[in-house]
Amino acid sequence: MLILSASSCRLFVTTRARVSSSNLSSISCCLAVRSSLKSPCVVFCSSKSSGMAEMVDKESVVAASLASEKNELGHSRIFLDVRSEEDLLSKIRKETEAGRLPFNVAQGMEELYQNYQNAVSQSGDPKADEIVLSNMTVALDRVFKDVEEPFVFLPYHKAMREPFDYYMFGQNYIRPLTDFRSSYVGNISLFYEMEEKLQQGHNVVLISNHQTEADPAIIALLLEATNPRISENITYVAGDRVLTDPLCKPFSMGRNLICVYSKKHMYDVPELAEMKKRANTRSLKEMALLLRGGSQIIWIAPSGGRDRPDLITKEWYPEPFDASSVDNMRRLAEHSGVPGHIYPLAILCHDIMPPPSEVEKEIGERRVISFHGAGLSVAPGISFVEIAAACGDLEEAKVAYAQALYDSVGEQYNVLKSAIHGKQGLEASIPRVSLSQPWN
Repeated sequence: MLILSASSCRLFVTTRARVSSSNLSSISCCLAVRSSLKSPCVVFCSSKSSGMAEMVDKESVVAASLASEKNELGHSRIFLDVRSEEDLLSKIRKETEAGRLPFNVAQGMEELYQNYQNAVSQSGDPKADEIVLSNMTVALDRVFKDVEEPFVFLPYHKAMREPFDYYMFGQNYIRPLTDFRSSYVGNISLFYEMEEKLQQGHNVVLISNHQTEADPAIIALLLEATNPRISENITYVAGDRVLTDPLCKPFSMGRNLICVYSKKHMYDVPELAEMKKRANTRSLKEMALLLRGGSQIIWIAPSGGRDRPDLITKEWYPEPFDASSVDNMRRLAEHSGVPGHIYPLAILCHDIMPPPSEVEKEIGERRVISFHGAGLSVAPGISFVEIAAACGDLEEAKVAYAQALYDSVGEQYNVLKSAIHGKQGLEASIPRVSLSQPWN
């Protein structure tokens, strides 16, 4: 996995992304993001286990890079020519002064560069400065391209892999922020089970908590060695904010997305609420069409947004699930005419890119970034029929089903927390959650 600086012919490893919810369906979700170069070059890949860089020959990427050059002739590519931090920051300021880069976007670019530099430096990688410069030049190039030619997401967005590979761009951006030495996957055998079901034409739905804009990249990074089909093919139910934030859009372009308007922000502008509801209806229809085709894996965060720490204790824990969101997703899966399986998924990665302490209405939040371990765990699928059999009526069953999924996510989250924050490592495993480091 690699990403490159087209002008300097260096490729480095890294990623990123985010999520939200809808009003009509109360569906919520997350997201994130191949690259380009000019000539045969050297690729630096950050080692998963140690964070050290190793050099690998990579001539096969040349053909793809030439295609990228042809298809983006109108793009100015000024950031791909930088050779130093001073040069990069100078270009941001010059483009701002020339009126080609909005001031607020320029501010965000500079802050992102500084925070990313500090975070990657924490890894102790001797190539940290080169990784930062290479990955940030590509990131800023993609942001600037979108300023020049704004991309508009359709209700169903297919990950853009060429001529520029936005998926690999995202993976390679987040990789240097992930401490694989203190990262864990729970119940890896169940991910193999999912792949078997997908190969049989079944659908898989992941009901998950949501922590950061980087969730999709973290999920893919922790599974890429063992379950690449899942890593690259998950469709995320994505809130509108990750589709409009200039610094977030390029990462979102590399993910399969069902795009919805967030329930939490539905009435930020009251006169747009009806338009947002109609757009969400179209997105639900796209979701239904996808599921009818089978072999789909869908990620959704029914909490309606990212987890946040308790204001008093400062402890992080999954936000409660909205029962109607869970039920909407369940009914979509059941009515598809294809066998479907719903699994509770837990993710812990808030240290890498925590959200603001409170929900913000304005687009353009501050990105705080760190180098840290992360965790992902899945538990066996939970049957609605079995839950409903023990309930008095349908409404009670809907609430009980959402709670059963939430309780499983909470249990898995606590195990990941003990392994990562409690520094118990693999010893944090319990009978229902077996931790491993499948990249080792």
